[in-house]
Amino acid sequence: MNFEESENQRMIADMVRDLGKKEIEPYKMQWDESQEFPIDLFKKLGELGLMGVLVPQEYGGSGFGYLEYVTAIAELSKIDGSIGLSMAAHNSLCTGHILEFANDNQKQKWLPKLASGEWIGAWGLTEANTGSDAGNMKTTAVLEGDHWIINGSKNFITHGISGDVAVVIARTGEPGDSHGMTAFVVERGNPGFSGGRKEDKLGMRASETAELIFDHCKVPKENVLGKVGDGFIQSLKVLDGGRISIAALSLGIAWGSLDVALKYSKEREQFNQPISKFQGISFKLADMATKVEAAKLLTFQAASLKNEGKKVSKESAMAKYYASEVAVQNANDAVQIFGGYGYTKDFPAEKYYRDAKLCTIGEGTSEIQKLVISREILR
Repeated sequence: MNFEESENQRMIADMVRDLGKKEIEPYKMQWDESQEFPIDLFKKLGELGLMGVLVPQEYGGSGFGYLEYVTAIAELSKIDGSIGLSMAAHNSLCTGHILEFANDNQKQKWLPKLASGEWIGAWGLTEANTGSDAGNMKTTAVLEGDHWIINGSKNFITHGISGDVAVVIARTGEPGDSHGMTAFVVERGNPGFSGGRKEDKLGMRASETAELIFDHCKVPKENVLGKVGDGFIQSLKVLDGGRISIAALSLGIAWGSLDVALKYSKEREQFNQPISKFQGISFKLADMATKVEAAKLLTFQAASLKNEGKKVSKESAMAKYYASEVAVQNANDAVQIFGGYGYTKDFPAEKYYRDAKLCTIGEGTSEIQKLVISREILR
């Protein structure tokens, strides 16, 4: 496989870096402190084509592939993991589910608004009592005439309050039946559909995480994605691609941690020399750099296979598992290199440290990734 950066990838990386300097870097700590979800920034991302990276041009998207997509996420996440996370969730989950499983009329209805950033997307699978055990979800949908009536709630949903549209998986059959769940598109303003409690999080604080609540929510039959009963199977396929985006998010955080640690180690002097001259620091930087390169290779391998339309369950799980653990390790090492300053909000290391941990939890914990990988290699 050839992982040499393409002209499109270079263009996207340069564009994101330029945007980051002007529109993200000056405000990211303010957003973090206030837990503000910067909707206006995502409108700008939409104008740049970053809210519909994988959406074909006929539906108003950029028409790029996964290599360009992971490049964009990684570059955003180097600057602020929160922004990378929200951009990834919008593209991979809500927009990605519609792109892969909607009919043409549904795509024409929803994709242009999502791809332009006019609408922010959410995706609802997780519930309070069914995290990794999504097959036993409690949210139900019952057909009454020409409408489905949805009751229940979802939690830990990115853009649960601010999202304009959500793809929601609800139980239409028996608990535990992998063919007993269905995917619905629910627009904000639909009676009985509302956002609930917003989570107060350790990190990724500018990426909104909240409940979705359904109280006799009436959804037209034409809002079903694919076949009734296929929602859970669809979700597993969506998560295969989503894990690549979380690998890219993790890569960006690991990379950003390395960059700030490297810069600081050259500037900070002890005993009349930069601390980078000390073997204890230089070897730590060597480990960090090697882990970034390994995470990058795994992530871009999975992206390349996805571009080719090949099965990526194992490769996306490996990339997500390894890159997310590396994000945590590199962020931890960055704080250590910064020393006491790394523990303060005046320096950048502590934010990477707080943001990184989610990567080992969201879209399947590290333990779930090991389960997926082991199943694949033991087939």
